[in-house]
Amino acid sequence: MRMHIIYNGGMELSVTQVGVRYPGAAQAAVEGVTLGLRTGDIGVLIGPSGCGKTTLLRAVAGLERIAQGSIALGGRLVSADGVHLPPEARRVGMVFQDYALFPHLDVGRNVAFGLRHLDAAQRRERVAQALALVGLDGLQRRYPHELSGGQQQRVALARALAPQPHLLLLDEPFSNLDVDLRERLAHEIRAIIKSAGLTALFVTHDQMEAFAIGDVIGVMHQGRLHQWDDAYSLYHRPATRFVAEFIGHGVFTPARIRQRGDDVVVETPLGDLLDMEECPLPSAYPDGLCDVLLRADDIVHDDDAPVKAQIVRKAFRGSEFLYTLRLASGETVMALVPSHHNHAVGEWIGIRVAMDHVVTFARGAGAAEPPAPAVARHTRATAEAVP
Repeated sequence: MRMHIIYNGGMELSVTQVGVRYPGAAQAAVEGVTLGLRTGDIGVLIGPSGCGKTTLLRAVAGLERIAQGSIALGGRLVSADGVHLPPEARRVGMVFQDYALFPHLDVGRNVAFGLRHLDAAQRRERVAQALALVGLDGLQRRYPHELSGGQQQRVALARALAPQPHLLLLDEPFSNLDVDLRERLAHEIRAIIKSAGLTALFVTHDQMEAFAIGDVIGVMHQGRLHQWDDAYSLYHRPATRFVAEFIGHGVFTPARIRQRGDDVVVETPLGDLLDMEECPLPSAYPDGLCDVLLRADDIVHDDDAPVKAQIVRKAFRGSEFLYTLRLASGETVMALVPSHHNHAVGEWIGIRVAMDHVVTFARGAGAAEPPAPAVARHTRATAEAVP
């Protein structure tokens, strides 16, 4: 059986300049947040603890009143100045990190809890549909304590799906599960949400979860949304220095951008970066001085490279090591290296930079500082091929 949920096309969730303030707090929990979710899309909010992501989710649910801005669901205003629809009037489903299942009720009655407005036959049919959707068909008579953690999370999801909400909200739903199960369940729940045709907003602190489940991802810091974008853009086109630092593994190293004839060169402690597809112009910074973002996958282990670095820390990741390396000049970089290159801490290895575009920021810029715009250009190899 499949649960058919029909919506109008367009934007299912619109959050406009929303702020949330708690009495007595010196700083707003959420400030000036604007984002939108199209019908059928899954959005994810990530950021460090206390950044405001759960508060924003609760405001969308109607569990928190907003101090400014507006929230609309399916084109209907639900939060604004003088407007606050209660959660039960918003047609949203909620999945919490602690599952919130009733231990004295079996699976079927847990899923049916929000279906009191339906008659008995309709409740049974809806429960069966929801459980089939999450792969738990036939477990109606089991009790929560008889289920695994992953199964309990699926029951919580089925209970949220059963009333056929317009928007599904998930707050750290995998935080109580082990790492392997979390990753697998993230992919499975994405498939379930997509199969149901739902729109969903998901909160997590885990980047891998966010990348696995989200169509669009928002990075929050100190109550503000720094970027609302797809995973590739967050990684390769960070909107602020905080996003660049928070997403993926990377460090900043001092650099200088110079013009050499027709070429733009970025001078770094690892050597000169040449022939990049995108790079800011030297005029973007006073005297061309800046900080350049070097991610772990930009650094290649090469025994023949002239630049050497000392391994100061290593983390085994199965197929690869994440090395933290110190250059002779004192700067630190990170590198992902295949795990059969098993070097000892303290050993010096050769490294080189391999990157297509450069992301730079003003020297010592703050968290909200945007990068300088990069100018697209042909690489030398491409230019030689152009008549």
